[in-house]
Amino acid sequence: MNRLKVHIAVQLIFLLGISMFLVNVVLIMLVQKSLLKSETARGALFLSSLEYRLSGETEEDRLFESEIFRTKTASFASDWGISALLVVNEDRETLFLDAAGGVPEQEMIWVTRNAVGAGRQIQHHYGSTWGIFWTKPEHLILAAPRRVEGRIRGGMCIVLPLGGIYEQLRYFQQILTVYILINTLIFTLIGLYRLSKTTVRPLHNLLERAEGYQGDGDIFFLDEKRENEFSQLSRALNRMLYRISIGKEELRATVRSLEKANRELKKAQNDIINAEKLASVGRLSAGIAHEIGNPVAIITGYLDLLKREDIPEADKQEFIHRTEAEINRISRIIKQLLDFARPSDGDLQPVSVHQVLQEILEVFKYQPFLSKTALKLGLNAASDTVRADPGQLQQVFLNLIINAADAINSIPGKADGELCIETENGSAQTDAEGNPLLKVQFVDNGPGISSEHMVTIFDPFFTTKEPGRGTGLGLSVCFTIIEAIGGKIKAVSEEGKGTAMILHLPLHTGDVHAPQT
Repeated sequence: MNRLKVHIAVQLIFLLGISMFLVNVVLIMLVQKSLLKSETARGALFLSSLEYRLSGETEEDRLFESEIFRTKTASFASDWGISALLVVNEDRETLFLDAAGGVPEQEMIWVTRNAVGAGRQIQHHYGSTWGIFWTKPEHLILAAPRRVEGRIRGGMCIVLPLGGIYEQLRYFQQILTVYILINTLIFTLIGLYRLSKTTVRPLHNLLERAEGYQGDGDIFFLDEKRENEFSQLSRALNRMLYRISIGKEELRATVRSLEKANRELKKAQNDIINAEKLASVGRLSAGIAHEIGNPVAIITGYLDLLKREDIPEADKQEFIHRTEAEINRISRIIKQLLDFARPSDGDLQPVSVHQVLQEILEVFKYQPFLSKTALKLGLNAASDTVRADPGQLQQVFLNLIINAADAINSIPGKADGELCIETENGSAQTDAEGNPLLKVQFVDNGPGISSEHMVTIFDPFFTTKEPGRGTGLGLSVCFTIIEAIGGKIKAVSEEGKGTAMILHLPLHTGDVHAPQT
């Protein structure tokens, strides 16, 4: 608030100073005009007096030849403060000249002759000197015709010095300057006091209340002593804060509702991901069940042989070792299936994409629906570690492989199906900020995707499979998982020539890469 007071004081001083200065200029100019008018009237009166003194004299030549008359005339002019005097006859010849006032004789003669020729009084300014604010004329020249019995018998000219007027004005200006400074100071203090009382103090109270407001009060500030704009502002602020407090409660309720909805949405999303994962695992379980059937039959045969008593001890031990190997094989297959089926917790961690692909292909080699498809693995990327949830990344690759296999199997009589899985690094594999990316692509030689379906393949529940063979969530779940870790997935396809599903995953730098094959 002190800065506001200083600002107000400066503005008051500036405005009052300007107004006082303008008043001073106008006043000085009016006084100057009045003094000049008075001086002109004094000069005209002197000319009238001189004309009266000469009115009874007709022979001016002889008159002005008298030294006594010339001395009296000069003394008379000096008593009136006339600095120069010129008298001419009717032939405009000089009869008397006292030019000690600093005005050239020719200037006085020229003005006098003009007055005689015009038959009226003429005033003329000569020279320049410093006035108050700028330069002003230094001398006032007054010339008038001399009449005797109504007839012009010559002319008279006087020079009045104006320096005295300007000295008086400068003295007056000094007094006015002191008066202006004192008035400006007094009125500034009075104005500052009044403005502080009517403006600064209410603003200070508003500021204190605003800084101390904690959001738990209804009254912000109210000046009950008078009805003015600050009272109206206070009531408006009270109404605004009341609406803000109500809005804050509504906002808190909305935030809580959104947080709850977000938790439910995330849970539903995880449920969808896990449901789709179980659906994929269900597809795998058929092939695994078939794969388990063979070792179970082998184990059963070995157990039947062990029941016989005619088998040598060495053969029994061999049968037991083979049984254990088959049991371990079954256990390994079941463990792989359970690993795929285990729900993901969604936690991100460094994951080797090559290792995940190798584990998936280990499971898929038992699947009968891949009997028409040759899997080719090209792990060309030097850096393959990304930050993701391992289970969800497995699910993405699992869905893409199953979709490719289903597409290839949908072509009747096709026996040369092929799915190439490749990884790649390179200068071209970077995002908009230049961060490195891992490119993973699944390229099949299936029937491809029509252009009308390309825009909807990542939509939930979109599927081209027969009813009961797909949920329509596979690619939608893949899109959700990849986007969640900051990656991108897109499809490139030409109908009749196959499909390429291309993933760009942000690399997690500083981690050890999985061994490549």
